[in-house]
Parts: sequence; structure tokens; C-alpha cells
Amino acid sequence: MEHSLYSVSLTSLIDEFGLETLYAPENLEEIKIVTDDVNRPGLQLAGFFDYFDASRLQIIGKVETTFIGKFTPEKRRKSFEKLMSKRIPALILSRGIEPFEECSEMAAEHRVPLLRSQESTSYLISAIIASLKVSLAQRITRHGVLVEVYGEGVLLLGDSGVGKSETAIELVKRGHRLIADDAVEIKKVSAKSLVGSAPEMIRHYIELRGIGVVDVRRIFGMGAVKLTEKIDLIINLELWDETKHYDRMGLDEMTTAMLGVNVPSLTVPVKPGRNLAVIIEVAAMNNRHKKLGYNAAKEFNDRVNRYFEEQERKS
Repeated sequence: MEHSLYSVSLTSLIDEFGLETLYAPENLEEIKIVTDDVNRPGLQLAGFFDYFDASRLQIIGKVETTFIGKFTPEKRRKSFEKLMSKRIPALILSRGIEPFEECSEMAAEHRVPLLRSQESTSYLISAIIASLKVSLAQRITRHGVLVEVYGEGVLLLGDSGVGKSETAIELVKRGHRLIADDAVEIKKVSAKSLVGSAPEMIRHYIELRGIGVVDVRRIFGMGAVKLTEKIDLIINLELWDETKHYDRMGLDEMTTAMLGVNVPSLTVPVKPGRNLAVIIEVAAMNNRHKKLGYNAAKEFNDRVNRYFEEQERKS
């Protein structure tokens, strides 16, 4: 079983989901969760431990409780002892279930946290997995700027000094939101989704050459910043190269691979007189149109082709 390079503390999960602590060992603050999956230990309570991943959180619901309730007290004690002896990070009871006496005894003996939730088992499992997938997600840090433009997460990349931060501040002035400047922490939260955020140390700050560091939240207000945003579009800013051919139609669907996810991308040349903020606004809106099934470049190309076909028929 592969585990994440990262971890999340058990206490943070307890706080996030409002879990009731029925028993906690002295080292509760030190217990870390390193895998983004959970387990319902029905087979393990029956004695089957092949392929058992002891690093997973264990959740017991009504089915497991009803099943083991048919055991004799001595058999229950042995079942819980085998489970707890695997040094699982915690055992969570859903639906407000009252723990068996043998369960509480073995949890204390093996120093395994015993927790309880009032939520249904299926909801609790899905919610915890979703939270762990974000907290333990594979991640990278990229030099760039992440802004939200018309609901689209736009990641601006390019060499230092090309104008990423200046463009971002112009976008903020136009009513859009800053997520990260200079360093963008990117997490893979699903097979198709990347989410970006700023390192806590530089969150809400932006560096403008000639002015210095600016606190965007204090100058423009809370509405000008956001903690995280999905990355929908990558725009590479580069100094205009007269020898390079730039796409003028937009028929080529370019993507950039990050953490195994292909994200739509554009290359925008930079030169004096170009209003990059407006260009990025249009790019963001055009990207939304494409996701909704409308492609202006394709429609224009089809219109041109139909025109020439009609001209050929007339001739």
C-alpha cells in the first residue's frame, strides 16, 4: 500500500468533523494520518487480516456492530484485541453508537484513540476521504501567479520580470481575485483537478517592482483575495519574439501537464501597448465558453470553409 509523502494530524480531523473522544492516549497530538482511505473492519473483526492496511482510519457502523453483537463477550474481546494490536491510528464509531465494553478495554490497553460521530457511516466515510485527499494530495510549487477571473482559475507563468504581478494587480483592480503571487502551491485533488494556493508566509501579498511588497487584502479588501482556486487555464507570458509564430486562430487545443493532469494552456506574447489584463479576461471567458461546448475559433473556421465551398459550387 502506497502512502502519501504528507500527513495530517488526527486532532485536526477530530476538530474538523466534531468527533467525540471516548478514549485518547497521551500521544494523541502526535498521531498522524498518512493514507487518504479508510476501512470498515468487518472482515477483520471476523478474523481475516490478509492485505489489511493498518495505517487507515477504521470506522465501525451499524452493520459491524450488529455482527459483532452476536459474539460472546470473550470472542468480542479477542476480535477487538486483534484489531487494536495492529496499531491502527484510530477507531471511529458512527451513528452515535455506544461502544462495547470489550472495545473500550482493548482501545485503552493498546492505546488506540476511540472516537464517535453522530453522522451516518456512508456520509462519514465519504467526507473523511474527501478531506484526506485534499490534505494528503500530491503537490508541487511553481513560480507564478494564480488569479480568479470570472470564476476561472488562471495560472500565469513566465520568466521573472515579464509582468505577471503587474498584470495580477490590474486584474484585482478590475474586480477579480488574487490567490497567490510568486509561489503557487499546486495540489492534485482528483484525477482531473488541480487546486492552487499560496504559502502561508506570503498569502495575500504581491511584489511590484519599484513599489515593493503590497498587502492586497488590506488595500483592496477581503473581496480581492481568495485562499484556494481550481486551476482551469494556464497562460504562459513571454516577451514578444518577432521570429516566432503565434497562434492567431485558436484552433490548436494546447495543454500543459502538471502532476499528470493536462490543463488547457495558452502562450501570450508581451510587448508595450498590449493590455494583458483585458487579454486574460477574454481568455478566461473564452475558456468558460469552451467548457460549455462553444468554440468560437471552430465556428469561425467552419463558417470560412462553408463560404469557400459555396463559392466553388457557384463557379
